[in-house]
Amino acid sequence: MNSRNWLTDPAEAYLEWQANEAAGADRRPFSPRSIVQHAAMFDRLLRHLIAHEVTLATFGAEHLESFFAELDRRCHPGTSTRPRYIKLIDRLGRELVETGLRGSNPAAGYVQLQRWPEGEPQPVFLDPDADALLQTHVQPRAGDGVIERRNRAIVALLLGTGITSAEIRSARNEHLVIDSVRPLLYVPRHGPRAERKVTLNPFAVDALVAWEKEMVKAAATALLFPAPRKGGPMSDMFLVLVVRDALERIGFSASDMSPRVLRNTYARRALIAGRTHDELSAMLGLSTHRTVVRLQETIAVRAAGA
Repeated sequence: MNSRNWLTDPAEAYLEWQANEAAGADRRPFSPRSIVQHAAMFDRLLRHLIAHEVTLATFGAEHLESFFAELDRRCHPGTSTRPRYIKLIDRLGRELVETGLRGSNPAAGYVQLQRWPEGEPQPVFLDPDADALLQTHVQPRAGDGVIERRNRAIVALLLGTGITSAEIRSARNEHLVIDSVRPLLYVPRHGPRAERKVTLNPFAVDALVAWEKEMVKAAATALLFPAPRKGGPMSDMFLVLVVRDALERIGFSASDMSPRVLRNTYARRALIAGRTHDELSAMLGLSTHRTVVRLQETIAVRAAGA
């Protein structure tokens, strides 16, 4: 692909390059799912460069340094996030050099210094006792104000459906159906993930009913949990703070205090209840069993040590 769009429409240029020319280390084209993930990572890098008033033609090692410093503050130690970004930016940098847009690749030095973590980090989840405490915590209280109702409903929905941060941030009022025999959340198609309907765990219903009463005047297409004050989608950081506060209130502390803990807990609970890998992967919107198998292994380890 030539360089004409890298400056005028870098996001579109990146997608076209990924779909038509880019390849991994094995020289195979990337899968549709990988392309979606890479595009999201590229978008994050692009926002950083725009904020620093540089382009794909002019950013340097100092901009990558500040980008990785910001990334390290938001990611947990031992994960593969930083190495994956280094690979992506190095691949992009080499393409920009080949097209003539750049004279050098500022990510080359990072590739030589980077080591991939050995193995994958252990998934963090709530054990059954802590899970029960959090299920109790999300139940509405008589003295709750709007903020308490909202926060309990957010945690209840995450813990009771296993949806991702991105999915709850984009959920709309019309997606939540709780006035039926089987309360559920409709999750629209997103990238390679097919649309799905997730049945609410019973413990989550009361918190969501209480929040629905707060949102009764909002349009059906309005966000279920709009960002406070500014409206629009909640930020990832805001969501992390809500979840962390709930976890701290039940006395839980771990290296990961993000919504991912609630998704893992939901999935692990479903496995213990007898869900198959196929069923649970579909419930989580996953195209492979990799995540489910890792969580299944934690159950086997606990059982062996009992």
